[in-house]
Amino acid sequence: MASFEILPAVDMKSGQAVQLVRGVAGSERVFGDPIAAAARWQHEGAQWLHLVDLDEAFGHGSNFATAAQIIRELHINVELTGGIRDDESLRRALATGCRRVNIGTAAVENPEWAAAAIEQFGDRIAIALDVKDGKLATRGWVEAAGDLDATLARFNEAGCARYVVTDVSSDGTLTGPNLDLLRQVAISTNAKVTASGGISSLADVRAISRLADIGVDSAIIGTALYVGSFTLQEALDISAPPAL
Repeated sequence: MASFEILPAVDMKSGQAVQLVRGVAGSERVFGDPIAAAARWQHEGAQWLHLVDLDEAFGHGSNFATAAQIIRELHINVELTGGIRDDESLRRALATGCRRVNIGTAAVENPEWAAAAIEQFGDRIAIALDVKDGKLATRGWVEAAGDLDATLARFNEAGCARYVVTDVSSDGTLTGPNLDLLRQVAISTNAKVTASGGISSLADVRAISRLADIGVDSAIIGTALYVGSFTLQEALDISAPPAL
């Protein structure tokens, strides 16, 4: 099996670690201090962290100082997302020392700018494909806009190295990942694909990891870890390559 990575998620809203259901504001379950959550996942063996500023994504606040502190204090790779839509926000995000940033809304609303960011920063830029009812969702997933296939074609041509693919309808629901969507994206690109949304069990982790050979090389897990459906170590054990 090709290598496969697990990214525990720390989603921040109003200074707390939360998990939303289908990205809907007000649906969140609160899990305490995001700095403590990030430290926990590092302690339990994560090599990557998926760090989300939901207030920036929704456009009504910021957890930037907390995000910067988490990135500064951890010694693992961090993927940062939420509200990165122009030169200023991109520079500020990259200056935290994060390994990668995700561009979502701007990839649909300002694709020329997002393509220029890929040209300048290479694999430090990922394009977030947040899919809701077959359309790309923007502005914290509250607006549906953009064609998935056309966006893929545009950013494949721009040299995108990674897509982060979320089925919004399953995010935070513990109802299982959208494997068909992941396959659709993976076979449409030479870029790597990170899966997000709906993972509820170790069987789901196994199912996604079997897509590694077509380019789905990682998965973001949030709610299932926070509510104890399985442990991070159990997920890491599944994703580890077999011993020779």
